[in-house]
Amino acid sequence: MAEVLVYVDHVDGAVRKPTLELLTLARRVGEPVAVALGAGAENTASALAEHGAARVLTADAPEFADYLVVPKVDALQAAYEAVSPAAVLFPSSAEGKEIAARLAVRIGSGIITDVVDLEAGGEGPVATQSVFAAAFTTRSRVSKGAPVITVKPNSAAVEAAPAAGVVEALSVSFSEQATGTRVVSRTPRESTGRPELTEAAIVVSGGRGVGGGENFPVVEALADSLGAAVGASRAAVDAGWYPHTNQVGQTGKTVSPQLYVAAGISGAIQHRAGMQTSKTIVAVNKDAEAPIFDLVDYGVVGDLFEVVPQLTEEVKTRKG
Repeated sequence: MAEVLVYVDHVDGAVRKPTLELLTLARRVGEPVAVALGAGAENTASALAEHGAARVLTADAPEFADYLVVPKVDALQAAYEAVSPAAVLFPSSAEGKEIAARLAVRIGSGIITDVVDLEAGGEGPVATQSVFAAAFTTRSRVSKGAPVITVKPNSAAVEAAPAAGVVEALSVSFSEQATGTRVVSRTPRESTGRPELTEAAIVVSGGRGVGGGENFPVVEALADSLGAAVGASRAAVDAGWYPHTNQVGQTGKTVSPQLYVAAGISGAIQHRAGMQTSKTIVAVNKDAEAPIFDLVDYGVVGDLFEVVPQLTEEVKTRKG
């Protein structure tokens, strides 16, 4: 069986959920070989093996932490040359897409980004994308080289499939470009205790209808009752009601959760482009003609300050 390289997104050995989704997709087209880089790389082996990694290639060096992106590209190129895979998979994060693009150039292969599904094909893996603000779905495959593919979070359910997970050291020779951009400082992101927006299975977002930053606790309360991430529309962010890091939309973050709840959001195309691939969409808006209702699975026409607190209490009651 052909092998498929999977880039491991981890923090000091703790594997993030999108990587486990990649392993699920990789098993459809070949035998997963994971590539874990940086501090704690060897500690990823058990989680990766539990989800189908036959081998785990690891490497740790100061360059991975001290410099941006290129050292990791060097490592992925080394892994590619050692394995000769049928495909290389990355999570569709900012870093993942940059590494993927640079790798594709180096190995002379085609690249497909923001994939939402992957299947085996007679002439190579076939990737499904949601394009043009999710108005169309395309299916495509790379026609030159081993395909380099980035996959959106929440595109596949994580499935356990125990494998050997044999840990092997990856030998990496860093290029001259590897030390071209140095990291001079890092600032830990303030933890809210909520899931990462782009990875969350449930997202609750507030928009112009929330009326002000002081009212966002109504949205946060519902999110916390559901164990969800909190998002915001561009209008809410531009008004200074919520941080830009939580913006969902074409100029913000793209999310694809199992459940998306839009409170006080009209449904402008800018916002829809960032959440339209959500599996189930629920909207609360007092304007029955709001465009968001053309998109939803369930819609409630009403005042969000009446509807959302009732929904929050109902969730708490059922969970309690």
